[in-house]
Amino acid sequence: MKKNIIAIALTGALALSMSPVVFAKQEVAVQAQVSPADFMTKRQVVDQLLGEALKVFESPARISHAGFTAKMPSNMATITERLLSAYALEPYRTDLLISAANAQVYNKNIDYAIELFEQALSVAPDDVDLNSYLAVWQKFKGNEAVSQKYMARIAELDSGQEADLKRIFKTIDRVVETPLKDKPGKPLAGNTAIVTLGYALNPDGSMDEILIKRLQTTLEMAKKQPESLIVLTGGVPKNHKTEGKLMADWLINKGVDKSRIIEENYATSTVDNALLSSYALARHNIDHATIISSASHVRRGQSLFEIASWQTGPKGITFDTVAFPDKPLSNLKVPSDKELLGIYRDALRTYGMWSYRSKPLLAR
Repeated sequence: MKKNIIAIALTGALALSMSPVVFAKQEVAVQAQVSPADFMTKRQVVDQLLGEALKVFESPARISHAGFTAKMPSNMATITERLLSAYALEPYRTDLLISAANAQVYNKNIDYAIELFEQALSVAPDDVDLNSYLAVWQKFKGNEAVSQKYMARIAELDSGQEADLKRIFKTIDRVVETPLKDKPGKPLAGNTAIVTLGYALNPDGSMDEILIKRLQTTLEMAKKQPESLIVLTGGVPKNHKTEGKLMADWLINKGVDKSRIIEENYATSTVDNALLSSYALARHNIDHATIISSASHVRRGQSLFEIASWQTGPKGITFDTVAFPDKPLSNLKVPSDKELLGIYRDALRTYGMWSYRSKPLLAR
């Protein structure tokens, strides 16, 4: 059994270095020599590698700060290695390369991610999402001419997705160019909402100081806009508690009417915050929503909420932000590469381009 696994793994690795013509000839020869039992063994190895990748992906270890909560970099490296090992065995599985590339996006290694996306594109040149990933990440790298080359190809393949990507770029540009503010403006007429984004709870289930600061900002705005709906979003459980529930309890204890509050207790990421909260905004036909989070996070939040609302509505809804200044606003006038990377990455996820596409490792 072990000899068969090693032989199959070596065959897959050698295949990656062969030209398409040579590989085609060798593939016929290999298929003639390997029994169905050996193919089942290879399947078992691939399944094991993907199972290991999923286990690492689901690890509770995280890095958290005011604007970013992510899986450990070492986890992403391990996930990439398992996915590429599986791809060496099944080189037709372009999905494995896409998943590995997105793991490197999470690791902030965009150059390596682009390399993997390009490798996948060489196999599937008409894949709209692959061309889209490359258009986005080349734009992020400042390679505008290269990005436009991919955009032209997307226009040939799917003019609707090209238009959507242009709209995403335009939305992000507008949001990041809008000055941050830490105080609400004048109350607006119509159906308005305040949306407060959660933050990872402490291991004992208590709220982190960062989350409490966001709630203090929420309370101040809730008093100035007494008719506004309040959506509290965050659902990563710690010690059987969720952010949404604890935020609601905190505000109610401070005198906010419970009838104004909607708890969203299921979101586990900023993408989830936007997708799940947008349904609440649509249900109540909100005209304008103000997003409250840390200053280093609100631009990502607004970008994602705007993109999510394109699908859920309500039509014509507008957004702005009020930031708890975890950093001086003057220092955040121009978003860092790290912040911009998170905005682009999560914008694609919110739009519907899943990062991980290799069952059982499936994640938006």
